[in-house]
Formats: sequence, C-alpha cells, structure tokens
Amino acid sequence: MTRRDREVLSFTFDGRPYEGRQGDTLAAALLANGVRRVATSVTLGRPRGIFGAWTEDPTAVVQIDRPFPEPMVQATTIPLHDGLAASSLAGRGRLSPDPDPARYDATHAHCDVLVVGAGPAGLTAALNAARAGARVILADDRPEVGGSLPDTGEPVEGRPGVEWARAAAGSYVALPDTRLLTRTSVVGYYDHNYLVAVERRGERAVTRERVWRIRAGRVVLATGAHERPIAFAGNDLPGVMLASAARAYVNRYGVVPGRRAAVFTTGGGSGDAAHDAARDLAAAGVEIAEIVDARQGGLVTGVRGDGEVRAVLIGRPGGPAREVEADLLLVSGGWNPVVHLFAQAGGELRYDDRIAAFVPGRPPEGGQSVQVIGAARGVFTTAGCVAEGLAATSPPDLPSTVTRSSRESRVPVDASAPGDAPAREDAGPSGEAGAQPLWLVPADDYTTHFVDLQRDVTVADLQGATSAGLRSVEHVKRYTTAGTAHDQGKTSGTLTSAVIAHLLGVDVGALGTTTFRAPYVPVSFATLAGRDRGALHDPVRVTAMHDRHVERNAVFENVGQWKRPRYYPLPGEDMEAAVLRECRAVREAAGVLDASTLGKIDVRGPDAAELLDRLYTNMISTLKVGAIRYGVMCRADGMVFDDGTVIRLAPDHFLVTTTTGNAAAVLDWMEEWLQTEWPDLRARCTSVTEQWATVALAGPGSRAVLAALAPALAVDAESFPFMTWRDTEVAGIEARVCRISFSGELAYEINVSWWYGQALWDAVLATGTVTPYGTEAMHVLRAEKGYPIIGQDTDGTVTPADLGMDWIVSKKKPDFVGKRSHARADTARPDRRRLVGLLPEDPDVLLPEGGQVISTGHLPPPPVPMLGHVTSSYRSAALGRTFALALVAGGGNRLGDRLYVPVNDTLIPVTVAHHVLYDPESTRRDG
Repeated sequence: MTRRDREVLSFTFDGRPYEGRQGDTLAAALLANGVRRVATSVTLGRPRGIFGAWTEDPTAVVQIDRPFPEPMVQATTIPLHDGLAASSLAGRGRLSPDPDPARYDATHAHCDVLVVGAGPAGLTAALNAARAGARVILADDRPEVGGSLPDTGEPVEGRPGVEWARAAAGSYVALPDTRLLTRTSVVGYYDHNYLVAVERRGERAVTRERVWRIRAGRVVLATGAHERPIAFAGNDLPGVMLASAARAYVNRYGVVPGRRAAVFTTGGGSGDAAHDAARDLAAAGVEIAEIVDARQGGLVTGVRGDGEVRAVLIGRPGGPAREVEADLLLVSGGWNPVVHLFAQAGGELRYDDRIAAFVPGRPPEGGQSVQVIGAARGVFTTAGCVAEGLAATSPPDLPSTVTRSSRESRVPVDASAPGDAPAREDAGPSGEAGAQPLWLVPADDYTTHFVDLQRDVTVADLQGATSAGLRSVEHVKRYTTAGTAHDQGKTSGTLTSAVIAHLLGVDVGALGTTTFRAPYVPVSFATLAGRDRGALHDPVRVTAMHDRHVERNAVFENVGQWKRPRYYPLPGEDMEAAVLRECRAVREAAGVLDASTLGKIDVRGPDAAELLDRLYTNMISTLKVGAIRYGVMCRADGMVFDDGTVIRLAPDHFLVTTTTGNAAAVLDWMEEWLQTEWPDLRARCTSVTEQWATVALAGPGSRAVLAALAPALAVDAESFPFMTWRDTEVAGIEARVCRISFSGELAYEINVSWWYGQALWDAVLATGTVTPYGTEAMHVLRAEKGYPIIGQDTDGTVTPADLGMDWIVSKKKPDFVGKRSHARADTARPDRRRLVGLLPEDPDVLLPEGGQVISTGHLPPPPVPMLGHVTSSYRSAALGRTFALALVAGGGNRLGDRLYVPVNDTLIPVTVAHHVLYDPESTRRDG
C-alpha cells in the first residue's frame, strides 16, 4: 500500500493544523509537511530537528498536548492518530495538573525462550524454537515485525523482506505456546533471566501501556544495531540526519525528508549502507548532490544554514572548503550493536576493530542464560542474521526436554551460548579487517562538534573534562552529562568514548564505555505505577465500625492507610473542647475507642517462642498461656523499632500486636530474620490485622459496663488480673477480652471477628454510659502517663533506656536483635537525649511539637546549641494545664531545671519534669 492509499489523519503541531497518514509517526508526518525544526536544545538554545527514525533519535523530543498532556516524548516513536496535538519543546516538558484518565496495567509471564527483536535474526530464532516445542515469547518495539526490513526493502530468501517477515510471524503465532508482543520494548534485564518490558497498546485501548515482567529459561537478544554520527562543525543543525533514518522515512513511511541531499559516510560496519540510502532517496525523487566518502579522503567540514541546513561544506581540515547546496545531509559513521540489555545482564563488552564498535564479550554469570545474535553482535548482512537465528535455537542447542509432550520443561542455563563468539566473516565492513573509523572531523574550534545532541555536549566539552584531569569515561560522563538524556547514549555513547580516547591518546577498547542502565527507552511514571495510583496507590482502609463513626460526625485522620476517628465533636464544639470532654469521660467514667487498626500478627510453630525471644528485648518464652506481656523490638543498632503486646494463646501459638503504622514493617522484619538469618527456626508469621475488630473500653466505669455485656465473665480484679486474657461472649458475640491499658485507667480490649465489629460497637454504646473517644484523646491520655508513641516520641536514634524503659531490656537472655549495641559506650552516655516531661511556666501555653529546647533565656548568635526537641504536646483535662513530652540531653539529671522553647520571637520558659505526669504510682490501673 502506497502512502497515498493510507487513511488521512489530522493533527496539530505548535497550534498549526497538518495532515498525515495512517501508520505515520509524528516525526514522519512532520517531515511530510516540511516541518524540520521540532525542538530547541536544553542548554544552548540551538534549533533541533529530526535526526533518527526510531528510539535512537536524540533530538526530536516534543510535548503531547492532546489527548492527554505528556512531556518529553520522542516524535519518532509517537504513532500518529486523528486529533493528536503536540508542540515543540525548549528543553523541558510540562506536567499536567490533572490525573491521567488512561489505565496502565502489569502482568507476569514465563517462557522457555524469550527473543528480543523481531528482525530477520529474531524472527528466525523464535520460529525455530517454537517448532522445536519451546514456549516462546517474541518481543519487538515496532508496530510490525521485520526489524529494518521495512526500512531497507531488502529481500530475504528470495522474497521481499516485508512479505517474508509477515509470513514468518504468521507461522510463528500459529504454533502453540507462542506469544508475539509488538510495540513492546524490553527495558530492563535483571538477575536470573528476569526481564521487564513495556507494551504500548495505543490511545484507543482500555489499557494504554502494560508492563510485562518476564522470567525466561533462555534469552536470545536480536536487538540490532544503531547507526552512529560523526562529529563535525554544525552536525546538530536540523537537516543533518542519520542515513538509515532517511532511508526509513522513504521506504517505511513514503516520506522524503528533503529535496537535495548530500551523503557523508565512512563506509564502516555494514559496507555501503549509506550508498544504498542514497540510491533509495534518489529513486524517491530526492536529488543527490554529492556523496562524500571518507575512505576516499573526502570530509564534510561543516554545514551552513539559518535554523536548518542550506549548504554542506566539503574539503579538508585547514584547507579551502567547497560549498554544496543541499537541504539534507545524510551521515553514516558506522554501526553500533545494541548491547544495552546484554550489558545490563552483567555481560562484558569488547571492542571489535573490524567493525570499530563494542560487541558482546564474556557472557554474564550467575543464572543468566543469554545469547546474542545478528547485528547485535556485529553480523550486518540479512543472510548472516537468518543463519544466526537458526543456529541459536536449533537442536542440540535447544535441549531434548523441550518437546510437545513436555510443555512445563525449562531450557537449562547454558553459559556457553555463543554470546562471546567472534564476529563472523560477514561482519566486517565490506569484508575488510581492521576498519579505520572516523569519529570526528579535525578542526581548530570544536565548540559546535556535537557528540550528544540532546545534552548539548561538544568535543570542546570533552576537551575541558580531560584537561581538568578526568580519565575515566564514567567521570567524563558525569562532568559533561553526555549520555544521560532520554536516549541513554544510543548515538552518543560510543562516539563519546572514542573522542575521549582520542583526546587521552589511549585505545578506545581499553577505555571502554559508560554503564548501560535500565530503562533502555524512557518509561513514564504512570506506566511504572500501573494501577498503583490514586486510591489504589495509598488505599483508604476503614474499620468495621467506620459507618458508625461517620454517623457520629467523627473527624478522621490518616494513620498509615487507615481512616481513624480523631475526635467526635458535639454541636458547637471545636477540637479542643471535644478532646477535653472525651478525656474527662475516660478519666472519670468510661470511654470506648476503635482500636481495630493495631497490627496483629499470628506467630505459630515449635520455635515461635524462640523467634520472639530473639526479636524482642525482653523475655517472651517465659510468658504463660493466658497471659500478656508488653514488648519492644530494636533494630540491630539498638534503637527502638516498634512496641506492642504479645499474647500467648498456646505453647506454640502467640498473637503479637504492633503500632498501626508499623504493622507491615514489623511483619517484613520478622520474615527477613526468619528467611535470611534463622531459616532453621520452625515458625511462621501471618498478618491477621483485618480478621479482628477491636474495641478498647477504658475508665473507672469500664468494669461495670463489661460485666453487663459479658455476664459469664468474672471481671473482678482477682479473677481477671492485669495483662491476662479470657475467651468469652460479649453482647452475645464470641470474643477475646484482654486486660490491657494504654490510658493508665482500668481498661479492656475486646476482640471479635471483623464481621461483628459494628455489632459490638453498637452494644457498648447502647449501655448509655460510655463516651466514644478518638485518637487525639488517646494520645493525650497515654502522654499523661508517659507512654511513648513509636515514630512520634522516637526518631530512630532512641533506645529503650532513653525512654525510661531500662527494665524492658533483658539482662538474662543470651542474645536478641540489638543486644550488643546496648553495650556500646555511646548508649550509656549521661548526655544522651532522654524522654522527659515539660511544663510551660504559663499553664495555658501549648508548645509546638518539634520545637527546639535550649538552655538560655536569650537566643545567642547562630549556631544555637540545642538540647533536644518537643515530641508531643497537649492540653490536659486531668492536669488542668498544658504539658509536653520531649527528648532532652541528660534529661534524667535535669528534673526541675528551667529550660526554654523558642516560639517565633518568644522564648517560652518550661520546667523539666518526670515523663509520667499522671498517676505515677499506677493506682488507677485496677479500678
């Protein structure tokens, strides 16, 4: 089908309307309309045009405006569709303030063989492997198979190349257990043959892009090669284009990128590909002004033009130059095999003198079965690529276990695959050995000899880096930013290394390349996020009683991912009034709190007690069945990680509670130690947070309330002592009742199945003597008692002793996580920051949390020495005043001292007090 026969599509660029054709990229459509300047360079503000035809392009980066704003996208890879609106960029894109309406997804796949690249080598390898009975995935980033065949029009096995490729793909997909992924870029290659690919499904698809996470038995890389530029004066001007790109626009899209063209070639790597490009352009009606072949001594020393190429300068360095009129200059400095994924996998590269490029060398170690074929390893003829595809996946290369009757078999690791084999005879440039590449045209001034067109890096910049003493290509990369743009050095990487080697007088093979890192092509944040965004990125979790909290006009706060009632205002109440009322109710009568969000981890197994002994600072194994113990976990550095209670349900069965925000982290911590350090322990940990709904009933009147709701339960202090639990029925619901208090008052935690949480809540409130209270009142009540909140009163530098809890660190246990760190001299320093109470001199002043604590009544010149900071600050109904908790250096020795907290321009005097400010003797705990 000719270009004229394809459907007409309307689009706009920089606000101007244009028409393109179905199958165009935005770049092809712009060239068809005579638009050559599409961007402005990021640093120097120079005009930028279309340099390549696909992902190798470093310059044609645009902004998509419709259907949805997307910044910094390659025009060469954007499929044209009706209504597309795009605009040129001056360096940086613009993010949309609106959420992307499209859906992004992810999936997992397993295969015996993953073939990356659907050119002649990859198609042959995939078809051959599938015929041998392997489960095969073939991935290619183009919309259609064939690799460069649609660009070159070359025949394969006596048939037109495009026709051959379509027939081969049809035969492939007709076989069982095969998958063909077009428009799919393999962007990362990780350990044990784990690869990540991104599939672009188009604007009209329900899912715009999909991430494929693929685990393969063997990987065959048929990723092709990129043509490379030559550095000469003005080589960044619009109208300078890779010869292969111009050929692609003519043959693949039916677009002529100029009217009169000159060609500058070194003939390296793939023989006379640039001459073939010139013939194709001439056949399409482009006048070929001159072919400048460096092998014959010709050089392009520069170009002229205001904003785009108008003439080409041909001559020798330092001598006179002829000016040849042309609006297009095709450049071919040789070919670079696409070795990015091979290098990501851990493979080493070697420099091949015959093609003047880096090719796969020693294959990666450690579970990577990878084979590189075709142009990706320096074989540049179509016949050679087909032969390599056959050899890569033919028996006995594929093991006999891969048969139609054994579909679950895996191709075993074969580190001897010829990824490090030398290039074949057909790999050399025109059959010549030892190619002499041309990297740059010599000149007196290198300020417009560009090596990285996107980053505006010139040969002069590389000169500056090496003159500053830099010798490593990695250091020069960071000094100049060469190779750090969206194209990841596809056209600039080898050229940069070669120019640096020239400047240093070393061999480019010894200098090497910069590190190839994922992703191979740009990947949007939306694609990486997939469905994990909005409400799914940070899911809103609600308890079984949530609707009841809403009915009582609760004001919620986010704790972890949970919506927790912060307070329940009555008509006319602000937060302060509501919290004081709720606190008084708990101190004087009875209050009820939804505590369902506390993390709950079920720990079982013969070694469950041993596991907990090793994780907690205090002894857990001595806990009796039916009893509860408070425990603290520390990190290996001895700093507090989390706290909670441990309930022993049976000799080999425990229920651990954690802080709400740390539930997942604690479970992960347990699993990490179990799986990596103590795999011999027979124990397993399971999150049961959402299996239990929990109601905390607290206050001097709580015993009477519980007695009425659980008539079969003996609730007196002797029968039901502190830190024990009982199974019973509460309001007719099977429940586990624990005598635990986080307020210092007589209290119970009633646990029922999540399904009955609302019924339990209703039953408690139906007694008419209980006030619901929220997290703010809970914080006030616990702070009055000096109970710390992990993550609020701790900051990762706090030990249990710093919190006044020396007693919880066992002196008897032989070991536990963090034990050795507690013996360090640093943890016993008398000037460590310790938890204390602060009483403002003015009992009505509320200190700001995070406020710094200083010792002087005036602010000295900076830096001001800080003693610590306020961690919690509240107004207390029980104390009749404000108070705070703080971490203060040497706090235990400062009781009664006067310190100061700067608030704006005022120094607030405070008195240091013990951190337990209410009921220090714990007389109220038993009612």
